Amino acid sequence: MKKYLLKTSRRTKQIIASTSDFISILISLFLANFFLEASFNFDIRQTLLEYITVSLLFIFLFYLLGVYNLIMRYVDVTFYLLIIKSVFLASFVVLLPILVIEFFSKRILSFSSLEFVLFIPFSVTFLISSRIFAVNYFKRRNHDRRVVIYGAGSAGIQLANALKVSSEMKPVAFVDENKTLHGSYMSGLKIIEPKKLKELLSKRKIDEVLIAIPSASKKTLSKLLKDIEKHSVKVRILPGLAELAQGKISVSELKEVEITDLLGRYEVEANLELLRRNINEKVVLITGAGGSIGSEITRQVINHSPKKIIILDSNEYALYQIRSEIESSAPEVDLSSIIGNVTSKTRIKTLCETFKVDTIYHTAAYKHVLLVEENPFEGVINNIFGTRSCLEAAIETEVETFVLISTDKAVRPTNFMGASKRFAELILQAYSSDNLLSHKTRMTMVRFGNVIGSSGSAIPLFQNQIRNGGPVTVTHPDVTRYFMSIPEAAELVIQAGAMGEGGDVFVLDMGRPVKIFELAKRLIKLSGMELKDQENPDGDIEIIFTGLRPGEKLYEELLIGENVSSTEHKQILRAEEDFLSREELEKYLTALSDSEQKGDVKSLREILKKVVSGFTPEEKIVDLVSINKDK
Repeated sequence: MKKYLLKTSRRTKQIIASTSDFISILISLFLANFFLEASFNFDIRQTLLEYITVSLLFIFLFYLLGVYNLIMRYVDVTFYLLIIKSVFLASFVVLLPILVIEFFSKRILSFSSLEFVLFIPFSVTFLISSRIFAVNYFKRRNHDRRVVIYGAGSAGIQLANALKVSSEMKPVAFVDENKTLHGSYMSGLKIIEPKKLKELLSKRKIDEVLIAIPSASKKTLSKLLKDIEKHSVKVRILPGLAELAQGKISVSELKEVEITDLLGRYEVEANLELLRRNINEKVVLITGAGGSIGSEITRQVINHSPKKIIILDSNEYALYQIRSEIESSAPEVDLSSIIGNVTSKTRIKTLCETFKVDTIYHTAAYKHVLLVEENPFEGVINNIFGTRSCLEAAIETEVETFVLISTDKAVRPTNFMGASKRFAELILQAYSSDNLLSHKTRMTMVRFGNVIGSSGSAIPLFQNQIRNGGPVTVTHPDVTRYFMSIPEAAELVIQAGAMGEGGDVFVLDMGRPVKIFELAKRLIKLSGMELKDQENPDGDIEIIFTGLRPGEKLYEELLIGENVSSTEHKQILRAEEDFLSREELEKYLTALSDSEQKGDVKSLREILKKVVSGFTPEEKIVDLVSINKDK
């Protein structure tokens, strides 16, 4: 019956509601008469006819006042106020002629104005009670998930009110650390202390915890999640204040727990002067603009009044996506999108000359370790020769600043990708230190670890595996990585680039390295699942170890040596590292070119081992194209 009523048409539901109201008004009239006369001693036919007429008039007036335009399942306090107001207005409309008749002493109706004084509280009680019953009747079916809201502030109260019209969840209580609130009620929900939450969780009386503290710091949120995760309950979080500033809080704003919430990284406030130094009223070129870092740098560049932005990528679709986004969010920005490859020096030089480029953020690179291991020459061409082409084009057109985005995998690499990125750093260092080369271009390298949510990141893979019921795949129980959000990394890259004096290697403070295995376990628990292992064979999701992939390291590093100094920004360090002279560099670049033309992977490996400090490649890896060529 409940399912049938929910599926009926809007008109049918209005008819059912108005019929219920008609009966409520009719009963209220009879009760008012009874309490006034203390009996039912009246002409039933005449009285019934008059009461039916009055009831129909009330329904008609309710319709005009919009009582039946609201959906009954989603009523709130304002709707109940509308009912009260409508009863008073309709009573006045009906009562007015009665008062006129009574005034001239020609009463022909069987009820008086005094009856309406009694009728009003009766009718309001019946009309509101019928709606409360309907709301509870229809809600009870869908509120399968019992939730508590952590945070009894304004955000929590708004969320509770939003949940009351939701068919997905039923809020059962607030949790708040404020002792003065404990035991009191807000929005009909009791506020309990955090200790009580642990009792509810342990007794399985709730299915989910919703954290509604948008003002909480990263550190506070991380600590809170750590306290909750031991109970293996699903957790969702309202985003920060800045994200909620544009409108009211709604259920749709709730997000799954993300790695940034677990890490609790403290992000230092950006230095606005550094952010603007290479961007404000400058022509900015971003290579690899369709990638994770390139697209985020583009988003941040538009916030600092550039004279013009040029976005370049060889991936047409990725370039189209970031262009469409910028056109939508900042239509006033002078934007040019260029399909092109960074290995074409002529193409890059033409761009720099035509648009008079001031700043280049060179993010274009092949970054997927496994793919570059299988295609090392493509990595060399794009990452090494592509960087040289862009740098020489910048020097020859007198670009003011050239910033290379590097990686922690360039430090003592075990894979071709890391080695190619370290070689790219060496190119900038050699060109910058060459006394014979007179140029105006300042060259800077910025090195950092994994960014959360980038293409190829393990975290989205874990979340997808958890949603699909597992198993979650981790390469090794001891593998650790540094993590940073894409926006934070891009913001720091821009600031580091502004501090460069020439040939600088800047390293971003990535915080503490994180064990991937522990991270996977936390994500499972905070998704409301239990880890399946030897201690808990009846758990929900298992973690399996697939073994380190070709070229993968257990630990990543950010520094080659120990010579590191601080800068004016707390999260940016300057590293002093050995590099090659320009003459040595050119000799090795020529050798790399010869190896590439011959398809000689062994020769490539030996050259990189000589040039890149600490490079220890896996001997079994060879270029797949070379294999097929030999066959």
